[in-house]
Amino acid sequence: MSFNIGLSGLYAANKQLDVTGNNIANVATTGFKSSRAEFEDVYSATRLGTGSKTVGNGVRLANVSQQFGQGDVSNTGNVLDMGIQGNGFFVLSNNGSLTYTRAGTFKTDKDGYVTNSDGTARLQGYGVDSNGKIVNGVLTDLRIDTSNLAPKSTSTVSSTINLNSTSPVIDQSIAANKFDPSKTETFTKSFSTPIFDTQGNQHTMDQYMVKTGANTWDTYTLIDGRNPDGSDPKVTAPIASTMSFDATGKLTSVSTPVTPPTTPPTSVISSDLKITNWTPGSVTGGVWTANGAAADPAGLTIAMANTTQFNADTARSIPSQNGYATGQITNLTIDGSGVLLANFSNNQTKPIGQISLASFTNEQGLQPVGGTSWKETYASGIPGYDAPETGTLGSIVSNSLEESNVNLTNELVDLIKAQSNYQANAKTISTQSTIMQTIIQMT
Repeated sequence: MSFNIGLSGLYAANKQLDVTGNNIANVATTGFKSSRAEFEDVYSATRLGTGSKTVGNGVRLANVSQQFGQGDVSNTGNVLDMGIQGNGFFVLSNNGSLTYTRAGTFKTDKDGYVTNSDGTARLQGYGVDSNGKIVNGVLTDLRIDTSNLAPKSTSTVSSTINLNSTSPVIDQSIAANKFDPSKTETFTKSFSTPIFDTQGNQHTMDQYMVKTGANTWDTYTLIDGRNPDGSDPKVTAPIASTMSFDATGKLTSVSTPVTPPTTPPTSVISSDLKITNWTPGSVTGGVWTANGAAADPAGLTIAMANTTQFNADTARSIPSQNGYATGQITNLTIDGSGVLLANFSNNQTKPIGQISLASFTNEQGLQPVGGTSWKETYASGIPGYDAPETGTLGSIVSNSLEESNVNLTNELVDLIKAQSNYQANAKTISTQSTIMQTIIQMT
């Protein structure tokens, strides 16, 4: 009996040494989770029980459980290096076979797909639709699209403008005061805004403000120094929109004559200016020609609702407009929620996907498959997928990796304890052998 008890102890101590040695070997492995050998005693028993004087039969290995505690997250400077701060696993797909990992050492393959370090499996997440909106619910291979961002034509322009109520009135009934963009004395203030056509060509839209009365202002809109239809403003007079303000300096209406003129003349009254006759072009040698592009199909709407007439300097906030030129991808950023944001040379930022994390009811039930990865089992339960920072899921830390959670000091102490256990069990066998030799000699 003592031989078997001692042998079981040697086996247990050897397994503890194996587990501890494996932990120590992986102290520098990214995303590695340490293991713990768990033992239980062994008794011989019948259906009636073990009895009150039964001696145990030794020890056996009950389980090798992995400890999914958080490892330190350290900076690497590589944007595709990602650590998880909190719960969850990255999801990897190898031709449909899913594995789960905490090792975020990712890279791109020749087709732009985000893969693990050896390129055998693709990182899973959520794609985007044509409007750049994340499509949640269906996992897909994440891909970094390096193609150019197509241009977008400008359809809206907005800003906050104050027109100085104390500015002198410009009487346009006097010929010398008739609006002329080349003569600063014929207008009170001008503002310029870059806008874009359907081919991504940039144009300059100028708005000229002319105070015509105590609470009225005219605004003339030119693009590239021409009327929106490309005609010369010195030949074809620009059409003015009239802004009216109340006694408190708040805008009450913007009235724009209908083009072409009607009989009797009619106007569109709104808080916006709408340009529908813009033909993009350029001037070469004083001659204007269309450039083959077009304006936005919806026209160009200039929001004027935030215009006031107070006793303060005539000024405008930085304008915003929704058009842009063609852009080349310059870099990639990944936020805490796992959204991959592509930054382009035209100052645009576009989401191109979002990382998905998996969670399990019983992480201890996952099956290790090597490569710092695990597979789902019946014991683990089915995975739940969602975006980082959702529910109990952790956040993504880009430019960083989660280090092994092995505590080297504890492992070295466990190594000494396992060695002592091994020696002690070996001594049990040696002692039993000595006793056996003594009995043999007695015979």
